[in-house]
Amino acid sequence: MTVTRILIVAGSDSGGGAGIQADIKTVTLLGGHAMTAITAITAQNTLGVTAVHAIPADMVIAQIDAVAGDIGVDAVKIGMIGSAEIAERVAERLDQADLAGVPLVFDPVMIATSGSRLADAATIAAFGRLMRRAAVSTPNLDELGALSGAALTDVADVAGAAAGLIGKGSGPILATGSRFVPEELTDLLFMGDGDVPSRRWSAGWIDTIHDHGTGCTLASGIATGLGQGLPLGDAIGRARDFVRAALLAAPGLGRGHGPMGHRSID
Repeated sequence: MTVTRILIVAGSDSGGGAGIQADIKTVTLLGGHAMTAITAITAQNTLGVTAVHAIPADMVIAQIDAVAGDIGVDAVKIGMIGSAEIAERVAERLDQADLAGVPLVFDPVMIATSGSRLADAATIAAFGRLMRRAAVSTPNLDELGALSGAALTDVADVAGAAAGLIGKGSGPILATGSRFVPEELTDLLFMGDGDVPSRRWSAGWIDTIHDHGTGCTLASGIATGLGQGLPLGDAIGRARDFVRAALLAAPGLGRGHGPMGHRSID
């Protein structure tokens, strides 16, 4: 039996809603084997982040080397990166021969659902190299605005921001969480063939505060699909279905933005 091997490079969420914890649940439920290189340890719950401890870059790379050299890697998902040094070191490691052809999904995590900041200016500035390497990057609108330096008020603004990043060398951009149509949530995929979305996915808005970890879950779901050989569009579509099912199954934990209810969609 062959199982798809997914390497997750991300931070730990002590509340279990996002980060490494959400990634492991997602990869496992979608039929993959989750491996981890933890970049940071956070103390957080549904109300926010109270402390962050970045892991030394050498230790992050040692984790990657350990699993890549023995188990092997079919796809990589990167979330919270921890520091500018870690971003640069991980990008260098991904260029080495054993990982150079492996698809990467990069979720440029900057701010937690609770509003807590998870990346400083130097770290955000280092994201460019990872975005150039990525099969797709999955910023939400706040992250896309920060990366592009633009205010995003409509679909044209989103398209312009994505086209600008791709024009500077980024790989494809999946702009997530657009709510320019009332009661509807839309994700827009830009492949670099102009400022018109290559594909779009829309569905009714799920009204819940128990949405912690949506971005992590989506990116891990896409990475699992790519590792399993799905085309990018199909990997995105399945990952979106998985996130929506998890939102609907949220157990209602905590007094703030609670975790979703990750479950199989088969």
